[in-house]
Amino acid sequence: MYQFSYADIQTDSVADARDRERQLLSRSIDMLIKASEAGANSNEAIAALNFTNRVWTSLMDDLGNPENALPKELRANLISIGLWLLRESEDIRQGRSESFEGLIEVSQIIRDGIQ
Repeated sequence: MYQFSYADIQTDSVADARDRERQLLSRSIDMLIKASEAGANSNEAIAALNFTNRVWTSLMDDLGNPENALPKELRANLISIGLWLLRESEDIRQGRSESFEGLIEVSQIIRDGIQ
């Protein structure tokens, strides 16, 4: 299982950090697609939701850091999106939803917007 830390990203250039963020989101998306195909109660779903939660928790931690160079409003919007993704993941985990579609689509939009 891939282990990551924003401490690693902080030592990278901005371009390297953004590339790593895109890679993490791509991995999360790939896992979520496989989970969607396997079903909400599958091992793939458990792994995908756990990985996605770790990615977004780390992203939100970084976005909440006052030293983050992104504009404050953009950071706040991305944190709100992250919180929504975490709630959607929890709904799937708790059996209140079986759809991965929103998680996949929103993650793709965010990944594709990282420049």
